[in-house]
Amino acid sequence: MSFLATIGRTVLGFLAAIGSVTLFAMETVSHLFRPPYYPREFGHALLQIGYFSLPVVGLTTIFTGGALALQIYAGGARFSAEAVVPQIVAIGMVRELGPVLVGLMIAARVTSSIAAEIATMKVTEQIDALTTLSTNPMKYLTLPRVLAATLVMPVLVGVGDVIGIMGGYLVGVERLGFNASTYLRNTVDFLEFLDIVTSLAKGAVFGFLAALMGCYFGMRSGRGAQGVGRATKGAVVAASVLILAANFILTELFFAA
Repeated sequence: MSFLATIGRTVLGFLAAIGSVTLFAMETVSHLFRPPYYPREFGHALLQIGYFSLPVVGLTTIFTGGALALQIYAGGARFSAEAVVPQIVAIGMVRELGPVLVGLMIAARVTSSIAAEIATMKVTEQIDALTTLSTNPMKYLTLPRVLAATLVMPVLVGVGDVIGIMGGYLVGVERLGFNASTYLRNTVDFLEFLDIVTSLAKGAVFGFLAALMGCYFGMRSGRGAQGVGRATKGAVVAASVLILAANFILTELFFAA
């Protein structure tokens, strides 16, 4: 019976966590339609999440695109299908690797930063001070970050897709001996509009989840340095798992036969 009780507590705790996150997300979205607004916080979040994430996004995707080209060429050589490198690199980066890698990099860089910042504000009672000054912490801290991440992530994913494809192009042309114009033509001809839309839609969802988890765990941080550490760790883990789960669900919705 104790074993069954443990399973029951785990399931109930999991369901309670899902409900808590859902209510937090609904409250965050509801503030979008009610003033006041804080454009300075929104602009700062855009800069931190978008512009300053470009270097890590570029480095991650260009090396991934190059490695993907090498792997596809090596695998295709077994079946005399080396010519499919441009097409597979393009569809792999745009449909899957681009959005997922950018999402995970944002979870590592942005989610952890948001969680640590808000958790520290809670520990130092700055959030209590905002409430005392009649400023809603959800509207001042959560909404600008979640909205900025949702809007800027498709841009980051688009940039990552292009850089990843260019990484495959550089390896294909310089290392594998592909003709440059033929490589680019095969890439452009193979991609469809749905592939691009799916990639950008995934970016928006992943950005929403990454920022939401950072704010959620930051707002519910425990006291002291250990509380900040646990909040940061929990936010990154939750954001990463949710991004991977959302990627499966979105892929199923867009590309299920």
